[in-house]
Amino acid sequence: MRIALVHDWLLGYRGGERVLVELCRLFPQADLFTLFYRRGSTVPIIEQRRIRRSWLGYLPMVQRYYRWLLPLFPLAVRTLRVGGYDLVISSSHAVAKAAAISPKAVHICYCHTPMRYVWHLRREYFPERASGWGRGAVDPRSWLGQLRESILDWLQAWDCRTADHVDYFLANSRTVQQRIRECYRRESHVIYPPVDTDFYRPARVPRREYYLVVSALVPYKRVDLAVRACTQLRRPLLVIGRGSEERRLRQLAGHEVRFAGWLPDASVRDHLQRCRALIFPGEEDFGLVPVEAQACGTPVIALGKGGATETVLPPECSPRPTGVWFREACVESLADAILRFERESRLFHPEACRQNALRFDRAIFRREIVAFVRRVMPDLPLDASGSDRQAA
Repeated sequence: MRIALVHDWLLGYRGGERVLVELCRLFPQADLFTLFYRRGSTVPIIEQRRIRRSWLGYLPMVQRYYRWLLPLFPLAVRTLRVGGYDLVISSSHAVAKAAAISPKAVHICYCHTPMRYVWHLRREYFPERASGWGRGAVDPRSWLGQLRESILDWLQAWDCRTADHVDYFLANSRTVQQRIRECYRRESHVIYPPVDTDFYRPARVPRREYYLVVSALVPYKRVDLAVRACTQLRRPLLVIGRGSEERRLRQLAGHEVRFAGWLPDASVRDHLQRCRALIFPGEEDFGLVPVEAQACGTPVIALGKGGATETVLPPECSPRPTGVWFREACVESLADAILRFERESRLFHPEACRQNALRFDRAIFRREIVAFVRRVMPDLPLDASGSDRQAA
């Protein structure tokens, strides 16, 4: 039985690639298809297999400007000829689900989210300003602004149509399950993403009095809320990450805020084990970092929307809370949540945080994927550990 995996692109190692790693472990003989691939950008378990990329992936230095090629993604993904396979699993937050798959194959899409930039986060990705365009902004009254909107509307309609190519949707959270229902009018089954709770674990080190943000520094992550709130409250904050917003965030930051850039996973884990709490200020589809923090025994202060409502337990929802929610994406709401967290700090215990994080362990993800695949393809030869027997 032949199996293929399709992933949007392989130009870094973030949450989607962590899901792909587990799929590679489950199906070690599967071929891998993607739009773009840069050698050395991910991890060996992904790069050791046969990777087929689209014609866009052969453009010189494409990793530097691939986002500008968005209007060409639909054409490129349709040229990925994923034929001759019995099972295709797409890992999609953009266009992977639209690859040209044989109608005889069973197609399961693990959906991280419908395309954010054409659906619910269009304004965050493509800001509009009537005057003073600013970085990345386009005047909506200009011909360029109107052209952009036409392209995004076309991409939204295309994304909706290609949902018909999928036999079964898996959603990475109840939040995404609702988006799939609203955008694609399709039902889905929730399987939460895998978290490495063996690597992210508590340590016998003293806690320090600083707050922590671990994030790409891009507008929709709303790191500015954490920077402004901690500056206003004069609370120490360490920001780990890089991105287009870094310069602006540094200008907003007071003396209490430090920027560390990107750090290796081991260093991130060390800070998660030592910080007072993680601040998670944006609305995410799921959000691995809050779970990784809790796996280290660290509570989380999170916006009470999106995936954090499924992974962070506030005192009003659980007798064993693991953090607090703030209700509005504004500085005042986050500052109030920080003060509340400090007043109620006795409620949060490392053991409760750790126990909550174990609900999202990698082994649970693998078991649930195997159970779902067995249900829709009972003849697929998977052994009890969840590995494709052909790999043996």
